[in-house]
Amino acid sequence: MKKNRRFSIHPIVIALLITIGTNIPAASQEKIKYDPALAAKYGADDYGMKSYTFVILRTGPNKTEDKALLAELFRSHMENINKLSDEGKLIIAGPMGKNDKQYRGIFVLNTTDHQEAREMLKGDRAIAEGVFEADLFTWYGSAALPAYLEVHEKIAKSNP
Repeated sequence: MKKNRRFSIHPIVIALLITIGTNIPAASQEKIKYDPALAAKYGADDYGMKSYTFVILRTGPNKTEDKALLAELFRSHMENINKLSDEGKLIIAGPMGKNDKQYRGIFVLNTTDHQEAREMLKGDRAIAEGVFEADLFTWYGSAALPAYLEVHEKIAKSNP
């Protein structure tokens, strides 16, 4: 013979469900803080997003150990990063930690045209001379990404 078990809900769970239920209408009625001028400035779609070119730099075939040449190539690498950033073409750049994929760094370029992105990268001798190879992907992210550069300039004590 089966025992009848009485199902009960703890009073705290009931209170929590009531609290959540009463807050749903308030949250859905919040005013949207949409700023059409700001959306236009950053090229945002209806979701506040846009497409970019995401670049993964990885170790290239040029394994030179000439320290003077490497210093020159990395200087060119940083100069191109700064130039593209100043022009508003490069949104994000940074090195990656050691990994077994030979990934060295990333860029997010403010274009969806991979040919245009390759033209931007031609100014980087470390890429042009094969110390790095660049893999390009179309990436969809927040159109507000360029806004972080304005803040970054205010928190960086020096430029690499």
